[in-house]
Amino acid sequence: MTMSNNEMANLFPDVLICMQISNLEIKKMCFLFLVNYARMKPDFAVKALPILVEDMDDANPLVRALALRTMSYIHVREFVEAMVKPLKALLKDPDPYVRKTATFAVAKLFDHDRQLADHSQLIDRLNGMLRDDNPTVVASALAALVDIWERSETIKLTIDYGNASKIVQILPDCSEWCQTYILEALMSYVPQDSGDAAILAERIAPRLSHSNSAVVLTCIRVILYLMNYMSDQKQITSLCRKLSPPLVTLLAKGSEVQYVALRNALLILQRRPEVLRKEIRVFFCKYNDAIYVKVTKLELIFMLADESNIKEVLAELREYATEIDVQFVRKSVRAIGKLAIKIEPAARLCIDTLLELVATKVSYIVQEATVVIRNIFRKYPNEYESIISTLCEHLDSLDEPEAKAAMIWVIGEYADRIENSDVLLDDFLFSFADEPVGVQLALLTATVKLFIQRPTKGQSLVPKVLKWATEETDNPDLRDRGYMYWRLLSSDPATAKEVIMGEKPPITAESEKLDPTTLEELCLNVGTLASVYLKPVQQIFRTARLRQLVDSPALQKRTLPTTRDLDTQKTLPGLGLPGRIAIPSPRMSTNGSEEGKEGITAAVDAADLYFAGIGRQQMASMTLTGEEHGEGLGLSSPTASQYVVSQIRPQHMVQSSAGEERSGNLLDL
Repeated sequence: MTMSNNEMANLFPDVLICMQISNLEIKKMCFLFLVNYARMKPDFAVKALPILVEDMDDANPLVRALALRTMSYIHVREFVEAMVKPLKALLKDPDPYVRKTATFAVAKLFDHDRQLADHSQLIDRLNGMLRDDNPTVVASALAALVDIWERSETIKLTIDYGNASKIVQILPDCSEWCQTYILEALMSYVPQDSGDAAILAERIAPRLSHSNSAVVLTCIRVILYLMNYMSDQKQITSLCRKLSPPLVTLLAKGSEVQYVALRNALLILQRRPEVLRKEIRVFFCKYNDAIYVKVTKLELIFMLADESNIKEVLAELREYATEIDVQFVRKSVRAIGKLAIKIEPAARLCIDTLLELVATKVSYIVQEATVVIRNIFRKYPNEYESIISTLCEHLDSLDEPEAKAAMIWVIGEYADRIENSDVLLDDFLFSFADEPVGVQLALLTATVKLFIQRPTKGQSLVPKVLKWATEETDNPDLRDRGYMYWRLLSSDPATAKEVIMGEKPPITAESEKLDPTTLEELCLNVGTLASVYLKPVQQIFRTARLRQLVDSPALQKRTLPTTRDLDTQKTLPGLGLPGRIAIPSPRMSTNGSEEGKEGITAAVDAADLYFAGIGRQQMASMTLTGEEHGEGLGLSSPTASQYVVSQIRPQHMVQSSAGEERSGNLLDL
């Protein structure tokens, strides 16, 4: 009957007759039919309106509530207008169940017709229901007001400390869902004093031991919210300790509840690291855990790992690397590598564990280990080079692009320490044309690094690789990088070495952290779908109302993620970092953008002409000017003049004077 189809809708006349039967079960079935087919047959549905209005005066409170609920669900104009008068009366009904139903009906009416709800003063009456004697009615009124507030841009929901204290007082007398409504409404309370926030947080803390996961997560959200208005660090630490047990308890429930709890734990740990600090063992994976639970636990293990528990964590991850699920094994190996970057004193332990896994000669383990070892080399340059020989023994196992690119990077970076680095690169170059772009870019850079560090070994490889990259590829990134290396090596060897072999940007293991603004927003939405996806609410629900911390004298602004991030950005100029270089735009004419487009086209044509003509001559006559590891390495060209494409006047080729001093600013990193 709940499926919309024309055959069932044809039974409307018969259902209207059955609606007059006084039996409650029959009425339920008839009202359900009316809700599903009223919009399909509005003419017949209107005939049921007098019956519903009559039932709202029935002696049985269940019938009154059922009739009102049915009328509120039907989005037909006649039903919406006819509901206002009986709704006002039922808000004062002696039965609390009817009053509870009436509060939700006000929210439904607001959804159907906002102007009608405003003009009929139903929202004011709903606000008065907060003084009702029944806790369930009060909780329902709060839920309806919160729903109306989220849908309206003109209505402001404010709760002072007195009202907040009263609604917290009725929490123990409410059902689990009513407790959720009340806790949700407390997110609209803005503490004006740090002490009030602390008292309120302590009063709702007993809800953390509730058996319902929705109550627990909503209570955690409110406590995290109130912490932003608390100045006493001891109280905050005490509350953080209280948040750990309920999160651990949720892990004893079903896989779906576990996953929600784990995703919220990822969020909470980024905002309050002291939560779950000593609970790492509860996140160790069980053999029967669902794969999505295992992967999330792995992320939490990484976040909670430190120098005190690293041995225990590595032993656990070593076991995970023998699992059957390939993706989980890969993530475990990658976690070991990230721990080496995160915890510097444990880097050697992590590397030894990785080498043990590489010794198993399992293809996907070897490839994942190669990728993470590349990152370790970036974090700790000129350390742990002794493991390079072990990696070189497993070159035949590398068949994935990321692993190949990582190994090629290692060979290029340490070409002066790998005896047969030219032979290894030549083996990879054999399939250059068939490799993905990422591997081709790695091969191009590694070959140039080999030439810079060991000229005699790389002189035969560089010309053909640059020729392939600039003339035999359609990828613009590869071609542009080839041209850049070509010009650097031909014109300014010192700058080439400085750019290509220069200091690398620092690498950290904290790249997965949320943006401070997103983190601050998601902490106000713990327990919602947004906290599972770890994305801003409006990316999940486009019409959702954005939650933000409201300013007050008690708000601890200096502890907010956005404030700390802003302070970090302000300190950057004091670190001696260079300022951003402004790049001028091409000259435009008063006639529009046509001249600018023509100028850019002329510049591109001129550059192609240069590289196709003079560039080939330079490549054909490249000679070494340095020793095996000597300084002054470079590529000489048959002509003394160098040509530069001017960005300001792209229609001209500007010839520089032979004695002109070079600025060296060829590439801004």
